[in-house]
Amino acid sequence: MEDSINGGIPGTDNHALSALIGNIQEQIQTVIVGQHGMVEQLLAGLLADGHILIEGVPGVAKTLTAKLLSKLIDTKFSRLQFTPDLMPSDVLGTSVFNPQASSFQFKAGPVFSNIILIDEINRAPAKTQSALFEVMEERQVTVDGTTHRMQSPFMVIATQNPIEHEGTYRLPEAQLDRFLMKITVGYPTLEEEVKILGMHNQQSLADVLNNVKPVITPEMLATARGQVRDTHIETKLLEFVARIIYETRNDRSLYLGASPRASIALLHIAKAYSVLRGRNFVIPEDILLAAPAVLRHRIGLTPEREMEGATTDDVIKEIIARIEIPR
Repeated sequence: MEDSINGGIPGTDNHALSALIGNIQEQIQTVIVGQHGMVEQLLAGLLADGHILIEGVPGVAKTLTAKLLSKLIDTKFSRLQFTPDLMPSDVLGTSVFNPQASSFQFKAGPVFSNIILIDEINRAPAKTQSALFEVMEERQVTVDGTTHRMQSPFMVIATQNPIEHEGTYRLPEAQLDRFLMKITVGYPTLEEEVKILGMHNQQSLADVLNNVKPVITPEMLATARGQVRDTHIETKLLEFVARIIYETRNDRSLYLGASPRASIALLHIAKAYSVLRGRNFVIPEDILLAAPAVLRHRIGLTPEREMEGATTDDVIKEIIARIEIPR
């Protein structure tokens, strides 16, 4: 793993980057059994330089996977447990009076890190949620009229439970739109659960995590993100992306369509998927694979479709089925 860090990434070699990402996936799979979709989507979000919202019931390794990803990158990591009594200053920081200097000095909060894990993000009230708006979109924090910029890389990975509603607050649409993707995590299969039990029967989780070492540096990540941005996409595929987003605004099943930020996110994630597969060009399948995670939290079902038991993923499939896929 040390060799992986020291070796670097050739600036134009997508196969080398794909191999490095494969190494990261292998390291994650030594701790996480199954959940291949969640792991790949997390890596796509990392390469696309965006924030990720992970939704799933307790105990399906949401927090563990996010924490493990941070250990594989040689950067600073902080974790926030959101609660109903959490204040904005507990997240961003506050100005403290220094008697020796006879002035106020800014004491940075836990958000000043590289990878920030926010557990149960929907447990904090609206006032604390609004504190994340600026830092997630503009990568900066303004306190007492002074702007403090985040160091790169900067990524927020948030988790929430879709079942429990007591003591939770619904995330505002404006905040949801700032998450590049929303990943939904399900239960493991029977075979995967047997493997999980076997792993925990042999050694403790703490021992496994202690053996995890970084495999990528911030400089290597910046190079990788540059390769994602330079990935080629044909004009007809750009039109395909725009058509998908446009159709969400005219679908009778939706009262809220996707914003232009969604089309940009779909473009970036499609590029990231192509790089993960060792290509330097986007194909329609990259866009189709990225669409559910990019759109499911950005569109709103009408009450009639909700009563029918439909989900946003169902409507996304219906929209894509109506559009001719370019070849």
